[in-house]
Amino acid sequence: MMWGMAQPRSWEAWSRAAWRRHLPDVADPDAFVAAIGHGTIHGLAHATAHATPDRPAIRIGAGEVTHGQLDSRAARFARWVGNQIAPGDRVLIAAPLGVDWVACYLGTLRAGGVAVLVNPASTRAELDRLVVAAQPVEILTQLDESMFAADPAPWVESAGPDTTAVLAFTSGTTGLPKGVPLTHRQLLTSIRSAMSAWRWRARDVLVHALPLFHQHGLGGVHATLIAGSRLSCLTRFDPEALLAEVVRAKATVLFAVPTMYQRLPDTPYELNRLRLSVSGSAALGRAAAERAEHVLGRAPLVRYGATESGLDTSHVYTDLRHPDRARTIGLPLPGIELRLAAGDGEIQLRGPQVFGGYWGDGASNQSAFTEDGWFRTGDIGRVDDSTGEVIIEGRSKEVIITGGLNVYPREVEIALESHPGVAEAVVAPLASEEWGEQVTAWVVMAPGATFDERVLINHSRTLLAAYKCPKRVFEMDTLPRNHVGKIDRRKLQPIP
Repeated sequence: MMWGMAQPRSWEAWSRAAWRRHLPDVADPDAFVAAIGHGTIHGLAHATAHATPDRPAIRIGAGEVTHGQLDSRAARFARWVGNQIAPGDRVLIAAPLGVDWVACYLGTLRAGGVAVLVNPASTRAELDRLVVAAQPVEILTQLDESMFAADPAPWVESAGPDTTAVLAFTSGTTGLPKGVPLTHRQLLTSIRSAMSAWRWRARDVLVHALPLFHQHGLGGVHATLIAGSRLSCLTRFDPEALLAEVVRAKATVLFAVPTMYQRLPDTPYELNRLRLSVSGSAALGRAAAERAEHVLGRAPLVRYGATESGLDTSHVYTDLRHPDRARTIGLPLPGIELRLAAGDGEIQLRGPQVFGGYWGDGASNQSAFTEDGWFRTGDIGRVDDSTGEVIIEGRSKEVIITGGLNVYPREVEIALESHPGVAEAVVAPLASEEWGEQVTAWVVMAPGATFDERVLINHSRTLLAAYKCPKRVFEMDTLPRNHVGKIDRRKLQPIP
């Protein structure tokens, strides 16, 4: 397989060649992918607890439990919630983050329920919309000791690999969130594929400050429970506290989003135990990559995914000195077949970790999949000629049509972020009588840099065709983001 090839003859063969890049020692990648989807999340967590009950498992805030203690708490919660629900019923969990949140999640699965994981900071209106959409039998906004007081429920496997485990909701940065049912097989295939590609072991210690109701943070919980490793999770992001916890916990793995990496401070700490840092949920960007490399010694490995499809691509773990991790999203992880649609280059996915359809939303399902069954991500990509990896150029729904020509915002953002004075940029359309939609940019300047709109527009003209260049550029102190660091484009407005 030629990794500099711009358009593979067969996307299926190209994807399988990528799997071998991630797992060169696996003789039969297809058999491997089939095997890692077996079991259930709570079943594998229970097996880990039985094998290593005294091994530390999860620390959140002041709470800390071993794998055995967590399993016992989950069994007690399963007894309580099992008296409230029937198998397949939905349990909405909007409780504050803590070790009992994890026990509640596992106990819900153990009782045969479907966990609906919700941001505890949701407004009443947001929560009401999710309740209407999910129709939960039980709603948990607080957890108390009475829910864990009963005798542990005896171990009985209440689900199978193809039972729905989680009803997740998309982040909703461009519209209302959509419900995404995810089975045990889909969730396990996704995280175990990444764990293998990233060489995850029982001795690993993960640190992060990500929300557990989101797939990025929840994946870290799953990896910890499956491997019998250890997780230390901060309940809120504080740059100094995060690095201090990396040192205190002797972390080997760090999960974060780009804005977190960009805010890492200089530190006197020795971070040489950290073998892997992973960035996801948004484009890494030059400023975040350079800051992380300065503090951690190397740029984070980038993974790409979606609520609907789990973890889809990643840089190859063994490429420790990747030339440009800020620009590419790596190669398909084992199990994921990836293709770029003819014409617009939309990234389309197929595999056992990809969901089967939105919850109660037939209209969205019709547009979510191609006629031959590939999930349409809405992201526009291309294969990089030099590395053979995938580059995201924008989203089809975010395309700007200016004077009848298509402009992908990410291409313009990359051009602006190449200016040494720009830390971050986001591009979106504004209505224009002359152009229909006007290419417009909002930037955050690097420390010490001076904002000059004309300089930035002229800089973009050295890299892009004139029609792609922003007509206006506005300065902001910070870009508007949601809880996992994705730009909330709905909040972008002209600045007087």
